Amino acid sequence: MRFTKMHGLGNDYVYVDCFNQPPPRDAAGLARVISDRHFGVGSDGLILIGPSERADARMRMFNADGSEAEMCGNGVRCVAKYVYDHGIAVKPRLTIETGNGVLTLDLDVNNGKVERVTVDMGPPILEADKIPTTLPGPRIVDQFLDFSEGPLKHSFVEANGVDPRLTCVSMGNPHVVIYCPDVSKIPLERIGPMIETASIFPDRINVHFVQVHSPSEVTMRTWERGSGVTLACGTGACAVAVAGVLTGRSARRIVAHLPGGDLDLNWSEADDHVYMTGPAVEVFSGEWPS
Repeated sequence: MRFTKMHGLGNDYVYVDCFNQPPPRDAAGLARVISDRHFGVGSDGLILIGPSERADARMRMFNADGSEAEMCGNGVRCVAKYVYDHGIAVKPRLTIETGNGVLTLDLDVNNGKVERVTVDMGPPILEADKIPTTLPGPRIVDQFLDFSEGPLKHSFVEANGVDPRLTCVSMGNPHVVIYCPDVSKIPLERIGPMIETASIFPDRINVHFVQVHSPSEVTMRTWERGSGVTLACGTGACAVAVAGVLTGRSARRIVAHLPGGDLDLNWSEADDHVYMTGPAVEVFSGEWPS
């Protein structure tokens, strides 16, 4: 099986071209073994690129633990780059079918290769039951919790200066945003999985700690559902942009600094859609034994 390794800001996936070869029989199992950073290729997951009856291509995404996810913002930018660079659909605007519907992507092309991509991520989903979370809605915006128990217990909140309020947003996949004065001090490897699997999030959740520098600039760190600590999360950055507006902490246009680089975000007042712009990079191609 031929594959291509690609990344968006270090959020790396193994991509399989299912236009020119059959899709893997067990995509979830393949995701687990090929993502292993010691015994496999190494990645945050597996993404299949195949034909679509509704768009230029279809994307299916599997996390490193084999679970299938609805959407990946960094991943879909790389899908667009692959589709253009490999001649599947060579045009400046592409449509990609995802688990969150068909997305439109505008390509920044230099010397025949895609360098940056702007994705119309669509409108955010804010209803509590659609995110989903069992927290009382209709929206979860700066909602205080009882931190006497659970992963965000008082000792953690106080020791790290964490704002004890949660904001939840779905960009086709679920996100919780938590603010703090210094994201570098958060023990993400310990606290991330506990929040991800908390009972208030029935489908698990992507966890983001955010430090606000100004109304137009934030820094964030992510624990990604099914993958762990990642260098970037595109849908998460979109959720952070939305959460900042909802809570009055940031403007509709922001730059988000992630460990792997920067994303430009715009929650448009004109159409309620979130627009994300960032790079897409092809690293290498290889062959995996079928």
